[in-house]
Amino acid sequence: MTNPHIIARATAPIARRSLLKSLGLGGLMLSPAGALLLQNRAALASSDPKLQGLMDQARITVQNFAGDSNYTDMRRQLANAKGVLVLPQLIKASFIFGGEGGSGLLLAKTAGSWSQPANYTLAAGSVGFQIGGEVSEVMLLLMSNRAVEAILRNEFKLGADASVAAGPVGGGIEASTTTNMGADILSYSRSKGLAIGVSLEGAVITARHARNEAYYGRSAHPRDILYQNAVSSAGTAELRQALAAAELR
Repeated sequence: MTNPHIIARATAPIARRSLLKSLGLGGLMLSPAGALLLQNRAALASSDPKLQGLMDQARITVQNFAGDSNYTDMRRQLANAKGVLVLPQLIKASFIFGGEGGSGLLLAKTAGSWSQPANYTLAAGSVGFQIGGEVSEVMLLLMSNRAVEAILRNEFKLGADASVAAGPVGGGIEASTTTNMGADILSYSRSKGLAIGVSLEGAVITARHARNEAYYGRSAHPRDILYQNAVSSAGTAELRQALAAAELR
C-alpha cells in the first residue's frame, strides 16, 4: 500500500517548480515559505508605498475639489462624466524652457459606479521667457465615450484627439454654463487651495503599463482594468468611494 505522506512529500517540490516556472523563475529553488510568499505576490502588490500613495493622494484631491464651493459645477459635471483622470500633483517648472507633468489615475463610469483605476502620466512642454514653479491639483472630466476611447488607444494628445476646455469655477455658476460647451474633456485645477486656470492644450497622456502591473500584481491593459474587471485591489476602494460621494445630482 502506498504511503500518502510519501506522495505528499514527492509532489510538493513539483508544485513549487510549477509555481516558479509560471513566474519565470524556473532556475531557482525555494523553501515552502518562499513559495507561499510568491503565491501571495498579487495580494501584496498593492502594498507598494509609492503606488498606494498615489491612490491615497488622488482620493485627497477628489475630496479637496468636492469640499470647495467654487467647484459646484465640477461636481455636477462629474455625475454625468464617462470617465475621469485625477492628477494629484501637476508640476509646472520653468526657466526659459518650461514644462509640466504629473502622474494620475484614470477611472471610467461603468454601470453607475467607478471602475478600478489605471495609472497614467501627463506631460506638456513650452518655450518662452518664463521663470517660476507651480504645483496644481487637476481633474480632467471625460464627458464623452470618444474621450475615454481616445485615451485608451495609447498615447493621447489633448486638443488633437479630443477637445478640451477649462471648466468654469465660482460659487454662483450654474450647471448650464458648461453643458452646452460641447467639449469632450473639462479641466478643473486648484493650486494652494485657490481656483486657477491651467491650459493643457497639447499635453500628452500616456498609460503606465509597468505601474499597473506592479500595483495589481499582473499585466492588464487599461481597457481591461476599466471595463472588464481584469484586476482589482482593496487599496482603490476609498478613491472610488470619494468620487461617488463627490457627484452632485
